[in-house]
Amino acid sequence: MNGTSLLNGKNAVVFGAGGSIGAAVAKEFAKEGARVFLAGRTKASLEAVAKQITTSGGAAQTAAVDTLNDLAVNEYLDGIVKRTGKIDTVIDLAGPLAKEYGNGKMAVDLPVEEFMAPLETMVRSRFITARAAARHMIKQLSLLKTLSA
Repeated sequence: MNGTSLLNGKNAVVFGAGGSIGAAVAKEFAKEGARVFLAGRTKASLEAVAKQITTSGGAAQTAAVDTLNDLAVNEYLDGIVKRTGKIDTVIDLAGPLAKEYGNGKMAVDLPVEEFMAPLETMVRSRFITARAAARHMIKQLSLLKTLSA
């Protein structure tokens, strides 16, 4: 990591960081200089991603967080802000496991509930994480305006 990296000194939160897409995004954020906060449902997969990041010279912290739990997401982001002072970017790449939405079943045999699982899960998750992040980012913007006045 060098001083000219795009995200040098930034705090990036990646929900769903234990999955293949989330891990790739987290690694790229770290490569660009961000301190990454990896959140997901499985601590072991998050730790594997964090190890890859730290081995490459990046900074990563992990936490098992259920993005469908409003209170847990808010507490997680509150904790990051309390420790670091700010959040610069948040991305939510969490989604249901394939077994949760009828993977492998013929569409004509798929119950509506299983078909809707990815939509309900991802839309709910995106709303919860975006709202929690926005609360902090709005405060940060207000603080910046106050400091620059």
